[in-house]
Formats: sequence, C-alpha cells, structure tokens
Amino acid sequence: MYKVAVVMGSKSDFEAVKPALKALKKFGVPFFVRVLSAHRTPDEVHALVDGAEKDNIGVFIAAAGKAAHLAGVIAGLTTLPVIGIPMKSSTMDGLDSLLSVVQMPSGVPVATVAIGGSENAGILAAQILALGDASLAAKLKEYKKEMRAKVLGDDCDVQKEIESI
Repeated sequence: MYKVAVVMGSKSDFEAVKPALKALKKFGVPFFVRVLSAHRTPDEVHALVDGAEKDNIGVFIAAAGKAAHLAGVIAGLTTLPVIGIPMKSSTMDGLDSLLSVVQMPSGVPVATVAIGGSENAGILAAQILALGDASLAAKLKEYKKEMRAKVLGDDCDVQKEIESI
C-alpha cells in the first residue's frame, strides 16, 4: 500500500494535524510526518518530493499557516495528489493561509480542506488511495455506514424529545 507523507511547515502545526494522523491510523493507511518549510528548508522539501517514488508515497498532505506555500511548492514538484490544510494563524484567523493554499495557478492543483480541516485531509487521502485498494475502500464504506447510523440515531433521539415538549 502507498504511504501518505504528512508535511507541516512548523512544529506548532502538530496539534492541528493530529486528527489527520488519527484518521489515517483508523483506516490502516501507513504514513510518516515531517516538519519542513517551503521557505526555510526548500532543499529538504525538494529532496522529499524527489524521493516520493522510492519511498512509496501515494499522496502528500501539507499543512502550513500564514504564507502557506508548502502545499503549492510540493504540488509544483510532483504529479502525485497534494492535499493542503490551511492552518489558523493569528494574523487573519487562517484566511490568509486558506487563500495561499486554494489560489493555485492552472496546472498546479492542490485539493484544499477547511481551515484546520485536518481530519478531512486524512479521510480524503485514504479515499484517494482506496481507488487502488479494495480493502481500504471497504473500510471507508463501513465508516460512511457508521456516520449514517449515528445521524439517524441522533434524529430519532430528537424526535422523541420533541414528542415530550
């Protein structure tokens, strides 16, 4: 199975990235995590992307805040899918990061989740890898069934509560 490379621009992003890691673990998707900056460690970012085939990487997840160029730099260096997680920052509550990640030029796509939407990044990476992995696809289908059951259970609870009003 392919691995997911999770790259964050700063160690301070780690807490916000943990839900992506938990999602990947839930579905049994192998991953590794690096702290690399598009601006401060560009050579290391290039080396990571250059080694993607050798390292069996199938998807990149990149989390960065403020001038969040990490996902775009990675996307510019590879044809592999890149998922960007804009990080909430003190400057504009993450809007600056969101715009940096989502406003990519033609030919350099970055799939972008919500500001701090780390869990969805992990799930999306699993869904991409499931295109070639029936076992992973089955786990994701089961997850969707569990979500459906929870919502329907919540609806039932609310209907019962409404009856008692």
